Amino acid sequence: MRLQGEALAIVGAGPTGALLAILLKRRGMAVTLYESRADPRGAAAEAGRSINLALADRGTHALAQAGLLDSIRHLVVPMRGRFVHQADGSSGLLPYGRLPNEVIYSISRRELNNVLLDAAIGAGVDVRFQHRLEDVDLAAATARVRDLRRALDLEIPMSPLLAADGAGSLVRRRLAAQGMIESEDSPLEHAYKELSIPAGPAGGALLEREALHIWPRGGYMLIALPNQDGSFTATLFLPLEGASSFAALRSPQAIDEFLSASFPDARALMPDCVAEFQRHPTGFLGTVRSRPWAAAGTAALIGDAAHAIVPFHGQGMNCCFEDCLEFDACLEDACSWGRVPGERVPWARVFTEFYARRKPNADAIAEMALENYLEMRERVADPRFRLQQSLALELERRYPRRFIPRYSMVMFHHEISYRTAQQRGRVQTELLAELTADAQSLADVDYARAERLVEAALPALSDLSSVMKL
Repeated sequence: MRLQGEALAIVGAGPTGALLAILLKRRGMAVTLYESRADPRGAAAEAGRSINLALADRGTHALAQAGLLDSIRHLVVPMRGRFVHQADGSSGLLPYGRLPNEVIYSISRRELNNVLLDAAIGAGVDVRFQHRLEDVDLAAATARVRDLRRALDLEIPMSPLLAADGAGSLVRRRLAAQGMIESEDSPLEHAYKELSIPAGPAGGALLEREALHIWPRGGYMLIALPNQDGSFTATLFLPLEGASSFAALRSPQAIDEFLSASFPDARALMPDCVAEFQRHPTGFLGTVRSRPWAAAGTAALIGDAAHAIVPFHGQGMNCCFEDCLEFDACLEDACSWGRVPGERVPWARVFTEFYARRKPNADAIAEMALENYLEMRERVADPRFRLQQSLALELERRYPRRFIPRYSMVMFHHEISYRTAQQRGRVQTELLAELTADAQSLADVDYARAERLVEAALPALSDLSSVMKL
């Protein structure tokens, strides 16, 4: 459906805003994208806040739909599984999936964002950098934007305004302050600090390159994601308070002693970690829940502005990209609602439909992301959990349309909604616990009983697509 003559503004030129702008411009709309930062394509990268993104099937599907997959292939590093570094010094790879193409991809947020901005500008989107949203007047349906280069305030129409301005969204806060939506920010009592593992001689990786490395330590953990140059971006997740916490690590000596005692093998690969710890900001984590996501047909929230989640399932960006596709689909459906050609888009109805489709899924992935933090920092070190994971892959091999591990449903099957993955995952968790109650290995599992339980509890799934491999 072409929407020639329709115009809208998007606030926030991060990955979500940029992808959304591309999709809407493709429909013939006049799209203006406002961003408070200077053009990141020519600016130095901000140190300490990147947390490399994990690109999974939902994200690659969205990029493919936008015609951008080829543009990012050279930027990704595949990760085949979690490489777990135990406290006793042992280590090993836990594959993400059963099939060779079931991998996720590490990608620099900055490099991905730059590709999306190039594509948006190339498509004709009017991108205005150093234009900061200052306020919105919902009664007048206008927004005030500050042109930082000229120190000039501009008034722009909200006809409508789409807010892709992240977890700290000013638009969401204004809507909540005026009682038009409800909004809840739930901070996690843990935070993060970015560190780095440099490349070895001649650019070689000092760790297994095609893996996400995890050092689980119960109440905290260190992870490392690979970069193309052979280095790794490491992220330390710690409680804010307590004996092993950011509050306890105030001096260089305390930082060094903690890292050396908790992660001795990783510490040996991070020569600058103490200085980085002191220099890099502490990143805070939390979940944003809001309802609804729009004010009539004037303004709407999308992505993290509506439903920010913690990063422990690697789905923040993937979920936001899926938002963009769903929003685009709602626009496509608008033509079947009795809209006369040339008539304005019924934005209020589009926003309502978008919220109805995405809210249950946003809530589901928010809960699963919080659950996955416990899994990453603690359960991956538990032999019982690892047995159940192995059994999950075996049951998937035997019953590929009935039993798909929850992690695989989320990461490798964009056609399975988050809500469905969550619901089926709960059933599967109970089955795995029941089947391994008296088992010490896969050889001890009663597979005849497993077949009866799986067929009784899990209806067959249809329309399963193969995972796209970059």
